[in-house]
Amino acid sequence: QVQLVESGGGLVQAGGSLRLSCAASGRTFNSYILGWFRQAPGKEREFVASISWRGISTNYGDSVKGRFTISRDNAKSTLYLQMNSLKPDDTAVYYCAAQSLGNSGNYYDPRFYHYWGQGTQVTVSS
Repeated sequence: QVQLVESGGGLVQAGGSLRLSCAASGRTFNSYILGWFRQAPGKEREFVASISWRGISTNYGDSVKGRFTISRDNAKSTLYLQMNSLKPDDTAVYYCAAQSLGNSGNYYDPRFYHYWGQGTQVTVSS
């Protein structure tokens, strides 16, 4: 089992940047596939990015490609999301998620992930 705690959210102007962190505790961090999702009021949870257990393979949602970068530091048991060129449409609660290796499913589907953090609010003003 793994526990996830996000941090780094806040209020930023359009065009600005934020870096989210997700600290993990529990079982071996590098045995998990990790992802970031976001959810705006009245909308479904949306895939943002995912990263493989060694950090070699990354995937991004179409709306954030070229602006956001996912990374992980297995030595620190921490997942990151660097967000640049932020837009008001990026306003949402951002969640990190984890799923242990060996489970089948699609990395962009929230149902694939078994473990979730509590979320951190990101608000982008125009």
